[in-house]
Amino acid sequence: MDATALKAMQAPLKDAYREDAARALITLRARGTLDDQSIACKVETGRALAVAGLHPATGGSGLELCSGDMLLEALVACAGVTLKAVATALEFKLGNATVEAEGDLDFRGTLGIARDAPVGFREIRLKFDLDTDEPQERIDSLIKLTERYCVVFQTINNKPALSVSARR
Repeated sequence: MDATALKAMQAPLKDAYREDAARALITLRARGTLDDQSIACKVETGRALAVAGLHPATGGSGLELCSGDMLLEALVACAGVTLKAVATALEFKLGNATVEAEGDLDFRGTLGIARDAPVGFREIRLKFDLDTDEPQERIDSLIKLTERYCVVFQTINNKPALSVSARR
């Protein structure tokens, strides 16, 4: 897809959202069912069933997906799609590219054995490996815009309002 095709595809959406901002507000949903045989949650992905379980560092078998890995995978997916869309829109000459995310966890926090250890990632690093001859200022712009428009990055970076409820 080139910049012209991308802009043509997005133009009616942008016009509709400018005309009526409420049309741009979409609620995404995820659903999971607890496994009755093991400590796992079966997450419906829309394409398949993903079974998430304990990380081996917390006693898991390693056979199930780790939700921390899934968070990093969501960041990589979103950042990769956003980078590609921004590169296309900017007519940025990009050959092969890879996206990598890594994060540091202290499992003492989630296991409840050290109150000073945080539950969750202490640090997340997002890295892009770009095959391009573009000048550094265009690369910097590409990365800045990717960061700005990546939904998962911005959600992690700017904590959203969270609520939790339970029903019977």
